[in-house]
Amino acid sequence: MNTISMRMMKKSFLTSVVFLAGLTLVYAQEQKNAEKPDYAQVIAKRSEKIADVLGIADSAKYKRVCNIIAEQYQSLSNIHDAHDAKVKEVKGNASNDKSVAKSEIAGLDSGMYKQLSQLHLVYLNRLGKELTHEQITEVKDAMTYKILPLTYHAYLDELPALTEVQKQKIMELLTEARERAIDAGSSGQKHEWFGKYKGKINNYLSAQGYDMKKAGEEWQKRIKENQKQKG
Repeated sequence: MNTISMRMMKKSFLTSVVFLAGLTLVYAQEQKNAEKPDYAQVIAKRSEKIADVLGIADSAKYKRVCNIIAEQYQSLSNIHDAHDAKVKEVKGNASNDKSVAKSEIAGLDSGMYKQLSQLHLVYLNRLGKELTHEQITEVKDAMTYKILPLTYHAYLDELPALTEVQKQKIMELLTEARERAIDAGSSGQKHEWFGKYKGKINNYLSAQGYDMKKAGEEWQKRIKENQKQKG
C-alpha cells in the first residue's frame, strides 16, 4: 500500500472517530435534557400554586400575577446560575492563589447581591400594582415555605412570657430574613438565611435574660408531654 493510500485511510479513520464522538456528546446532552424537567413548566406550576391562595377573582389579573411570579423565579435563576458559573471558573483557574480567588469571589458576590436587590424592588413594585399588602405578604410566605409564621409561632410557644416589645423584635428580624430568603437561589439557601437570623434572635433573647438552651429543653419536654396526652 502506497503512502498516499495510508494517509487517506488515517484521515478517514480520524474523521469517523470525531463524528462518533460528536454523536456521543449530542446523545449525552439529549439524555441529560430529557432527565431534567423543563424549568419553565416547573415555575409556571409553582406560580399558579402561589396565586391560587390569593383569592383573585379576575382571571386576567390572576394570569398577570402568575406571570410576574414566574418571571421572578426565572430572573433569580439566571442571576444565580451566572454567578455560580463565574465562581466555578475562578476556583478552577490554576493561576489564582487562594487570596486572589477569595477576593474575586467576594467581588462576584457583591455584584450578585446588587443585582438581586434591584430585581427585588422591581418585583415588589410589579406585585404592588396587582395585589394588596396582605396578598403580597402571602406571596412572600409562599416563596419561603412559610418559615416566618412557623418560626414566629414556635418562639411564642417556646417562650410564653415574651413581652410585646420582644415579640415585635422577633417579627422584625424574621421579616428581614424573609426579604433576604425570597431572593435566594435554592431551598437550602432560603433556610440558611432564616438560620442566620434565628441566631440573631437567640442572641437578642439571651441579652434579654433568657436561657435559650434551658428554654429549648423545657419546650421539647412540653411537646413530648402533649403528644403523650393526645396519644
